[in-house]
Amino acid sequence: MINTKDILETITMIQDENLDVRTITMGISLLDCCDSDIEKTCRRVYDKITRCAKDLVRTGEEIEKEYGIPIINKRIAVTPIAMVLAACEHKDPVRLAVTLEKAAQTCGVNFIGGYSALVQKGFSPGDRELIESIPEALAVTDHVCSSVNIGSTKAGINMDAVGLMGRIVRQTAERTADRDCIGCAKLVVFCNAPEDNPFMAGAFHGPGEPDCVINVGVSGPGVVRAALAKAGPDCDLTAVADIIKRTAFKITRMGQLVAREASRRLGVPFGIVDLSLAPTPAVGDSVAHILEEMGLECCGAYGTTAALALLNDAVKKGGVMASSHVGGLSGAFIPVTEDAGMIDAARCGCLRLEKLEAMTAVCSVGLDMINIPGDTPAEVIAAIIADEAAIGMVNSKTTAVRVIPAIGKGVGEELSFGGLLGGGPVMPLNTWSPALFIRRGGRIPAPMQSLKN
Repeated sequence: MINTKDILETITMIQDENLDVRTITMGISLLDCCDSDIEKTCRRVYDKITRCAKDLVRTGEEIEKEYGIPIINKRIAVTPIAMVLAACEHKDPVRLAVTLEKAAQTCGVNFIGGYSALVQKGFSPGDRELIESIPEALAVTDHVCSSVNIGSTKAGINMDAVGLMGRIVRQTAERTADRDCIGCAKLVVFCNAPEDNPFMAGAFHGPGEPDCVINVGVSGPGVVRAALAKAGPDCDLTAVADIIKRTAFKITRMGQLVAREASRRLGVPFGIVDLSLAPTPAVGDSVAHILEEMGLECCGAYGTTAALALLNDAVKKGGVMASSHVGGLSGAFIPVTEDAGMIDAARCGCLRLEKLEAMTAVCSVGLDMINIPGDTPAEVIAAIIADEAAIGMVNSKTTAVRVIPAIGKGVGEELSFGGLLGGGPVMPLNTWSPALFIRRGGRIPAPMQSLKN
């Protein structure tokens, strides 16, 4: 039974503690749009997206009004475009990027993801052409997001792709330097990329997914922090974990409600709820502030990795009890420019890249939304990607890199993207060269734990 206390608690979470559904994301398969003629392919892609997602935004807004639950983003994820491009005789991936942009504008969504390639074991037809086109595609579009999966626990790490992506990230920053290098904020490099992730920039509709599906990503770091603040400083860490689990259960139930309702109204199967605590630059909506509520003076201090491990595990345990279909990334995000507490910790120098890398071993994603010096060589960017992919590969988890080379700026200067992407300082890097290591190419073999059959 729902009682008055539960209702009032939920109202407080929404009004005072920044509880929201971060995104309703519709996944759409484009495999039936493939054609040897690029013109026909683009036409079919546009027609299918606009047909499937024509009511997505309106439905989300109706659910918001009826239930009083903020739904911040309505998004679309599509089949990795490199797979669609493979069938085309004349491979012009930017034409497809422009088509995705047009479809996103027609549907009114915030972002469309899937300008992607899966190259963990090598390049198939269309992969290299798409990857080489990413800087231009992200420069000429506003809503298109791109991702490339360069490694997995099963396949190892494709170091040729890693080296290529180091150059692509830098070129993307240069192509959008007049807009604070925002192209790189829409580009993520994965190891073990999930096929059902509703969050951008890494969302794509995997080949194992249904023709069309609804996935929902919830949020609520402010709710978790408030619950810990009410409990006070005398709780031991076992009690802290229990509080987080109970809170994550409530947050996920709300996400499940929205997902089921959107699925019913749109006539599209319900896929998953992603449990991730997704922060924003808004005060009171920060994962870093949760860690500080546990007793750290500042996020990045020694103890941060342990506190984040507790948080991530408790979120998962509470969330899986609230929904039978949990997927995506599910845990705690640590995007520096999108988290008010992380921004402050980076500005004061407590939070550094080396500590962030350690934190990625226990959180849900990786080195996310980090501004780095504009003169960072492509080989250093590639080596950052390789290090992060190694953590994901060995630990059988998703890791990712989304760094923004701040062209023309140095350590301590700032980039500002606005909205959920936020902004923040350029962080220092270790500049010793890994160029020879990256130039070797080849593949880092899969680890022993990949042999599970």
